[in-house]
Amino acid sequence: MKRKSEKRRTESRKKRRAAHSSSEAELSSDIYIEITDQLYFAILYQKIKSTADRHCFCIDEELAYENFYADFGPLNLAMFYRFCCKLTKKLKSITLTRKKIIFYTCGDQKKQANAAYLIGSYAVMHLNMTPEDAYSLLVSRNSTYLPFRDASFGTCMYNLDILDCLRGVDKAVQYGWLNFSNFDVEEYEHYERAENGDFNWIIPGKFLAFSGPHPKSKIENGYPLHAPEAYIPYFRKHNITTIIRLNKKMYDARRFTDSDFEHHDLFFVDGSTPNDTIVRKFLNICENTEGAIAVHCKAGLGRTGTLIACYMMKHYGLTAAEAIAWIRICRPGSIIGPQQNFVEEKQNSLWAEGDVFREKKLNERENGKTAVTRILSGVDDITINGSNKNRASKKEEIELYNDEDERNGVTQGDKLRALKSKRQARSSSGSLSRVITQDSVEGCKTSVSALALSDRSDSRKRTRASLPANGVGGSSLSQTRLVRSLGNLHVVAGNSDPMFCEPCGSHRDTASLRANTGALINLNAAQGHLQASSLRHTLSPAETWGCNYMQKHIAGFLLQRQRHVWLLLLNVSAFEFVEFLMRQGDSFFPLHQGSQTPGLEGRSPAVFRCVTGTKHWNEMT
Repeated sequence: MKRKSEKRRTESRKKRRAAHSSSEAELSSDIYIEITDQLYFAILYQKIKSTADRHCFCIDEELAYENFYADFGPLNLAMFYRFCCKLTKKLKSITLTRKKIIFYTCGDQKKQANAAYLIGSYAVMHLNMTPEDAYSLLVSRNSTYLPFRDASFGTCMYNLDILDCLRGVDKAVQYGWLNFSNFDVEEYEHYERAENGDFNWIIPGKFLAFSGPHPKSKIENGYPLHAPEAYIPYFRKHNITTIIRLNKKMYDARRFTDSDFEHHDLFFVDGSTPNDTIVRKFLNICENTEGAIAVHCKAGLGRTGTLIACYMMKHYGLTAAEAIAWIRICRPGSIIGPQQNFVEEKQNSLWAEGDVFREKKLNERENGKTAVTRILSGVDDITINGSNKNRASKKEEIELYNDEDERNGVTQGDKLRALKSKRQARSSSGSLSRVITQDSVEGCKTSVSALALSDRSDSRKRTRASLPANGVGGSSLSQTRLVRSLGNLHVVAGNSDPMFCEPCGSHRDTASLRANTGALINLNAAQGHLQASSLRHTLSPAETWGCNYMQKHIAGFLLQRQRHVWLLLLNVSAFEFVEFLMRQGDSFFPLHQGSQTPGLEGRSPAVFRCVTGTKHWNEMT
C-alpha cells in the first residue's frame, strides 16, 4: 500500500512540474516589441493588468471588424481614428509620463493582424516612421501575421500584407487624403450605414463610392434602398458633379441629369473585371470632370473599387496592393475575387499611361494649348466626317445591359448588400458602436418634400446609447430603418415624382390670407404637431393607395375651402395637412360621404386613418 501511495505522489509531482514548465514556456513565448522608449506592442497569450510602472490596454473587443464572409480586416478608417485618439491621449497623459505604455493583443491570429496594422499605421502617421521601418519592428521578434483577404465566398486568390496597408496609409498621408485634423468620425460612421446612404469617400473631393440607387426608396431583402433624389442635396453640398453607374439600369438617369448632374453608364457584369474600353472611358471621364465623382455599382464595392484603383495607379503612382489596401480601409469589402488580380495586372501599364499623361499635360501648359485639348479630350476617335468609331448603336446598347444573371437572379452585389445590412443591424444593438440620431426640425421651415440625405451637421444631434430592452419589433424596425437616421429623406411614393412636392406659388394672394385669418388661431399647435411627426417611414401599399386617393380627390377640397394657405404657411405636404385636420376632428374629409372608394362608402375619417397606416397615424398623434 505504501509503495502504491508513493508511486501516486511521484506521478502527481511530475504532472505539476510538467504543467509549471509548460506555463513558463507559454509565458516566455509572449512577444514584446519596443516601438519607442515608452511605447510597446505585445502579443500575449493571456490578459495582463497595469502595474505601478506600466500601463496596459487592449482593443481586441472594443474595435472589431465586421466581416462579410471570411474577411477579417483591415479595420476601417473610423476604428483607426479611434485607436489613434486613444493612444495619443495616453502618450500625452501626465499621469502616464513615467510608465511604459503597452498596447497588447491576446486574441487569435486575425486579432493580432489587425492590432499590428493599427500600431504600425500609427507609427507611420504619428511617429514619422517609414512603412518599411514600422513593419521591420513588427516582425523583429520572428512574429508572423495572417495576411488579409477579400470579402468573396471561397478560396482566397490574393493576399494583402500588413506592409501593403502601411504603405497605403503612408501614400494617403502624403497626398492629403488622410488628415485627422479635419476628419469627422461620426459623419463617416453615419453615412457608411446602409440606412443612411452607404457611401464613403475614397479620395476626399474626388471619388465617393456608394451603393447603387433604386427607382424608389424601400427595403429589399433587409437592405434599405434609396431613390436618386435622396443623394442630391449631399452631392450638391460636396461639389459632386458627375455620377458613374457600373451596374445595370435600375433607375432613370434623368433623375440626376435633370438636376444638372452629369451621368455616365459603363456597365460590366457583377463580380467581373472591366475591359480596356471601359477602363479607358472611365479614366477619360474622371480626367475631364470638374468637381467630385460619385461611382456606384450594385453594392459599391467590387466594380466601383476596381475602377477607382485604376485611376489611383495611373495618376498617383500607387501599387495595386497600396490602392487595394487604402480603398478597403476607407470602404471595407471593396475589390473582390478576380478583380484583385486584374488590378495587379494593370499596374505597370497604368503607370506608363500616367507618365505619358503627365508629360502631355506639361507640354500643353508650356505651349498654351490646354483650352483646346480640354474641349477635345472627351471625344474618342473622331473621324474627318465627324462620326465616332466607338459609338455603339442603340441595339448594341440594349444588348450591353441584357445580363440575365444580374437582371433576374441574386448577384454578388445583392449578397454583399444583404450581409452588410445584417451585420450593421447586429452591431447596432451594442452600446459601443450604437449611434442614435435624433432629428430636430426647427420650426417647419425645412421642406418635407425635399428628397435628401440630410447633412449630419445641419439637423442632427448625436448621442450614444444602447437599444432599449423593449425595442422596436422586427417588422416595425425594418419599416423605420430608412428614416431613423436620414431625417428628411422623402420616400417617393410613385415611380418618379414625389407626391405634392410643394404648393404652387401662384396660390398666394392677399385675399386668401385675409379670408383665413380665423384659421391661424391653431397655427402654433399645428407647428408643434408637425415637429413631433418629423420622422418619416416607408409607405406601405395601403399608404400608397391613400396618397394616390388624396392626389385625385382631396386637392379640390383643400382649394375650395381655401385651406391651402396652411400648406403655404407651414410648408408641409397635403398628406400631412389632411392628417392634421383629421386629428382636430375636421368633418370636411370627403370619405364620410361615400362614393368612389370601394368598401369605404359611408365611412368616417377613422377608416382612412386605418387605410393610410396605423403606425404612421400613431406617430402623428
